[in-house]
Amino acid sequence: MKLVLASNNAKKLQELQALFQPLGVELVTQGSLGIAEAEEPFHTFVENALTKARHASQASGLPALADDSGLAVEALGGMPGVLSARYATLFGREKSDAENNRVLLEKLDGIEDRRARFVCALVAVRSADDPEPLIALGRWQGEILRQAQGEGGFGYDPLLFIPELGQSVAALGAETKNRLSHRALASQDLLRQMRESWHLG
Repeated sequence: MKLVLASNNAKKLQELQALFQPLGVELVTQGSLGIAEAEEPFHTFVENALTKARHASQASGLPALADDSGLAVEALGGMPGVLSARYATLFGREKSDAENNRVLLEKLDGIEDRRARFVCALVAVRSADDPEPLIALGRWQGEILRQAQGEGGFGYDPLLFIPELGQSVAALGAETKNRLSHRALASQDLLRQMRESWHLG
């Protein structure tokens, strides 16, 4: 079965492809099919993921999978949230992982409460007007470091420290991350739903 992934992020594709392998599902990016990215006007991960999935399905005529994820920081009222990928641009800075991380550290300067979590909403639809989208949420709790740590991953991975593991997400191996991450947790839930509702795997 082919599923269109409503993202052009190669690292995200790699992570999700590994997670969805057990179902015998092949993920293809919307970009490889010439589909433009959807608008993401909403304030919640779920609404944005649903919009992206419907858009990709509509344009391709195939079932679609969308992920909307980001970092929610307790002391910042859940920000950067759905704006995680372009957080720095809110402050007139360029859109890049490095700038996003720099801005986040500036915003938390002098703040003791460093609790934060990665959140992932995964949505799968059989068609653009599927009345019963499958929705899964995954949360990975941690705390924001005072400086970057680790060489791997992407986004805010170097700043989110996972106390149980004693390491930042960027310092974890791909196998560990694929087992424990917010995306892994959401994927496991979505896989279960796809087995039950779509009779896959």
